[in-house]
Amino acid sequence: MKFIISLLITGIVIALAAYISPGVHVESFLWAIVTGLVIGFVNATVGSILRLFTFPLNWLTLGLVSFIITVLMILLTDSLLGSKFDVSGFWTAALFAIVVAVLEMIVGKLFPSKKD
Repeated sequence: MKFIISLLITGIVIALAAYISPGVHVESFLWAIVTGLVIGFVNATVGSILRLFTFPLNWLTLGLVSFIITVLMILLTDSLLGSKFDVSGFWTAALFAIVVAVLEMIVGKLFPSKKD
């Protein structure tokens, strides 16, 4: 049940971030949920491998490389999902990543998990 609620919240955050960010388009709420799943999967697999290989550079830049990898994972998700999720460029994906992070932070403060 917790997983389903988490999926719905992720879908809401992705849909809201796409609405706020110019140049980002999600086909529907269902595709916002799928987009959240794909971004999470791509970040967990390809993103983790890239973060492992770029750890020294990430350490030197105080985490900037990690943010760039996240933006690249959003662009990879854009290419995987085709017209259902569309991001117009790198800077748009960067803005989208920031908006998603801020919205997830707000949702996390409004609905804290039982572990906190």
